[in-house]
Amino acid sequence: MQVTHQLILGYELHKKMMCYKPHKASESELKKFHTEEYIDFLMKIGPDNMDSMRNEMRNHNVGKVGENDCPVFDGIFPYCQMLAGGSIDGAYKLIDGTADIAINWSGGFHHARAEEASGFCYINDAVLAMVEMLKFYPRVLYVDIDVHHGDGVEEAFWCTDRVMCVSFHKYDGIFFPQTGDITEIGEGQGKYTSINVPLHDGMDDSSYEQVFKPIMRAIMGTFDPKCIVLQCGADSLAGDRLGPWNLSVKAHGDCVDFMKSFNVPMLVVGGGGYVIRNVSRCWVWETAVVTGTEVPNDLPWSEYWDYFAPSYQLHADLRCKGLPYIKNRNTAQYLDGVRKQIFENLRHLQGAPSVQMQEIPPPLYTDMDSEDEDMLTDDQRRVRDLEQSIEHPAEYFPGPDFRQG
Repeated sequence: MQVTHQLILGYELHKKMMCYKPHKASESELKKFHTEEYIDFLMKIGPDNMDSMRNEMRNHNVGKVGENDCPVFDGIFPYCQMLAGGSIDGAYKLIDGTADIAINWSGGFHHARAEEASGFCYINDAVLAMVEMLKFYPRVLYVDIDVHHGDGVEEAFWCTDRVMCVSFHKYDGIFFPQTGDITEIGEGQGKYTSINVPLHDGMDDSSYEQVFKPIMRAIMGTFDPKCIVLQCGADSLAGDRLGPWNLSVKAHGDCVDFMKSFNVPMLVVGGGGYVIRNVSRCWVWETAVVTGTEVPNDLPWSEYWDYFAPSYQLHADLRCKGLPYIKNRNTAQYLDGVRKQIFENLRHLQGAPSVQMQEIPPPLYTDMDSEDEDMLTDDQRRVRDLEQSIEHPAEYFPGPDFRQG
């Protein structure tokens, strides 16, 4: 994040935006999706008491550094509070009309589940942001261009038709998180609102455009979302340590530009990415795209200047020296079949779902679940009561075993 921040300052993109320091999400805010037991665990766990909490660590899928992909570290809970607070604040900036597009590059932790960490993700900030959005918008669209399937977000809204989750990712049944087949479409009221685009190794710019634009154009026309959350994981770029694709920074940013073109309020968050220089290139370019700013290809000087050798350019060869491009195993026939199947699934929706909404006063940026009732004003109590009264019975999946049996 520091490298991205320095590039944004160097290009003076901060002058094209309103910049805010996020609040720390409270326990009650985090518990709007995550279980009480899990949040209490995150508040207690630290490097000093791991040995006495081994059972809890196992239950919540965290471990020691080098032994688990969600290791315990000092300050884990404040870290979760800040990244979640950024996405929640971004949601409210859209809701109250302060912004048309909000950005939280520190967000996008799409694997975290209600009761456990997963895939470097401890808190699912995207879900928490959408929980707030659903109080004000009848339909929310989640789009994920990380190379890994957005499984945690999909699970959260598996049974509701008010959120459509669309994920473009590598899938072979083995690649983490081993989910995201095209046949995974949701259940109950949420049937056909989970859209998975499973892709093979070597995805390049041209092939990605062939699936992304027509599929998203059809989804926007069918689902008619009133707000969008776009997860911009940069591990789909060429040269990533975990992602076996060949996307350029330009192609990745074209996805952001395409979604921006629909003029729907949009929260843009980060995600994966395991080559720092390329993640920073990607997110500074997409900041420029979002703000409609032309920036030179030559990177501005920063204290991380040497990271970008030898080209020192924004749009550069992203691969390590001598590393070949990965063969594109996505044939035209395969991509055509994927598109046709998704269009067929969309046909079953028969138009955008509707929901009865209530008028809600402007958000007051206050934790409405405060245990100290006397601290709330009359207006704050009214907002809280209205929020509680429009809880949807099918917002979340029915339980941890919802796909079993």
